[in-house]
Amino acid sequence: MPIRVRGTRLTYRSLVVAASAALMTVLLSPAGAQGASPRESRPVYSYGNAVRESVWVDTGLDGDGNGKSDRVAVDIVRPREPAAQGRKIPVIMDASPYYSCCGRGNESQLKTYDSRGNPVQFPLHYDNYFVPRGYAFVAVDLAGTNRSDGCVDVGGRSDIQSAKAVIDWLNGRARGYTTRTGTERTGAGWSNGRTGMIGKSYDGTIANGVAATGVDGLRTIVPIGSISSWYDYYFAQGAPLYDSGPEWLSDYVESPEARARCAAVQQKLVDEAPRTGDRTKLWSERDYVKDARKVKASVFAVHGMQDLNVRTKHLGQWWDALADRGVERKIWLSQTGHVDPFDYRRAEWVDTLHRWFDHYLLGYDNGIDREPMADIERHPDQWSTDRVWPPRTTEVTTVRPGTGTAPGVGTLTRRPARPGATETFTDDPKQSETDWAADLERTTGAKAGFLTAPLAHDLRLAGSSKVTVTATPTTATAHLSAVLVDVGPDTIRDYAASGEGITTLTDRTCWGASTAGDSSCFKATEARTTTVDRTVFSRAWADLGTYASADKGLPLTPGKRYTITVDLAASDHVVPAGHRLALIVAGTDKDLIDPPDSTPTLTLDLARTSAKLPFVGGAAAFVRATAGPVPATATPRVSRPEGVAPPRPAHRIPGGSRS
Repeated sequence: MPIRVRGTRLTYRSLVVAASAALMTVLLSPAGAQGASPRESRPVYSYGNAVRESVWVDTGLDGDGNGKSDRVAVDIVRPREPAAQGRKIPVIMDASPYYSCCGRGNESQLKTYDSRGNPVQFPLHYDNYFVPRGYAFVAVDLAGTNRSDGCVDVGGRSDIQSAKAVIDWLNGRARGYTTRTGTERTGAGWSNGRTGMIGKSYDGTIANGVAATGVDGLRTIVPIGSISSWYDYYFAQGAPLYDSGPEWLSDYVESPEARARCAAVQQKLVDEAPRTGDRTKLWSERDYVKDARKVKASVFAVHGMQDLNVRTKHLGQWWDALADRGVERKIWLSQTGHVDPFDYRRAEWVDTLHRWFDHYLLGYDNGIDREPMADIERHPDQWSTDRVWPPRTTEVTTVRPGTGTAPGVGTLTRRPARPGATETFTDDPKQSETDWAADLERTTGAKAGFLTAPLAHDLRLAGSSKVTVTATPTTATAHLSAVLVDVGPDTIRDYAASGEGITTLTDRTCWGASTAGDSSCFKATEARTTTVDRTVFSRAWADLGTYASADKGLPLTPGKRYTITVDLAASDHVVPAGHRLALIVAGTDKDLIDPPDSTPTLTLDLARTSAKLPFVGGAAAFVRATAGPVPATATPRVSRPEGVAPPRPAHRIPGGSRS
């Protein structure tokens, strides 16, 4: 198979030899590594000669109830030269439950070991790229996975302590052992204690949770497509998002031996996470947003705006909480689904991540903290930046639905609807948001749609929205969906297809040094696109029974009017001139939420229904965009089949091979 190395094509056999030989020609001097007033770490250390070792760190917990404190396995690769020169180095850490069950990255890489149990392959490029630059890379098996003791508790105390204890060990505050069961202690004298955590999905979720403990030594986190509250992974304000709870995920990722000893933990995940959608103490323990006040680490958050696995509500509420606390932060938002930036913007990602870690872990004044806060993908592979995000001119503006010329096809303006105006729809669990969007301008029984006039100017929304709905159901249970739609032609990343917006190629690109057992070369990708005539760009779901409290659902009284406010997922989207902005209110969103026990018909009270949307430029921008003639240069709306497939039914897991 041919390999591409920044434009160079090599055979795979020659690759490892060439990369290693080139690295060994570099001088291995402290001056080369540090220099005077350095701005960038350089690959001056030998990757082939690096120390590869395993340590078992005592978490101080006994999750499996065997009377012994659990130890988590910590696989380490670090340059040999700094310790020999009396210098200590920082750590990049990825704590994961997936190192043996499911794999990491686009190629589902697993950890591998030699016959003595020493680590050989570390998944992803972090070790290959950063170890030669003077960092240690640490891959932690969460409790109950791979070679660790304990049980998986899906974002709870055991999961978080698995990684926090390792940071404590790196800073001399916890005990480490050379074996899983032995008594020989080992320390981390080679570490300066400064740690940065990184990871996609479940891994990045652990980074969020550890940061929310305020642990000393954690300097930065880079959560990619990550959860901020586990309740919001399984439910949307009482509406079930999947047909199972955290016990399924725990069983899926646990090692075989852990499954045999963790029945009690599994049962707790069932008993304390009822499928009613009621919030319990279990969910409170797994809510990191409430502890954002403790975060001391900087945060570089990355998310796909069309991520239907870990939805951008997780990003929005975490980002807003961090902003309220003044946490240093940076953000990338792509058009992809649940995809790592290494697989949609590789060169820029590696460079940006390099400078981020250099600044926050090595203390280099390279200016990254003064650069624009946000990178936003506007079209496939086309990016813009913002000095802060959301932009300072963003203001939440209230818009209101009104009746139109046909039932179920209304208006969206600043004006309140006339008293008594209504729209009615019947929940159809066989229809999804793509069905509703395709029928926006037609009277259908399953949704109510509301559209602006064609826009005279571009209209940008940036941040999180809210929709308040007043509805009268005909049954004792009802679920609601609210979605925002850009009505007009576009070419977008095909986020609903396999790959979620990327196509994996056969060529490879290389990032760092390699060994025979751990290559730095990964399959290249390119954008997978589709042509559409409308784009759903933000969503929210709820059980109407949570009208009184988001924490607990109540039976509805048929014929009684209820008001509920739902939070739409964060987004950053420009509705171009000539397009229209639409709001859809409907029932079950097929394959994204589960249907209620009944099939309700709901009547919306339009005078008491509204949306609060974050327009850049505020109300004035909305008025300007929706008033006046559409410019002749605006792209006309054309009729063509919707290009995005309906959501794929799946047993999703956050970041594993079945996500």
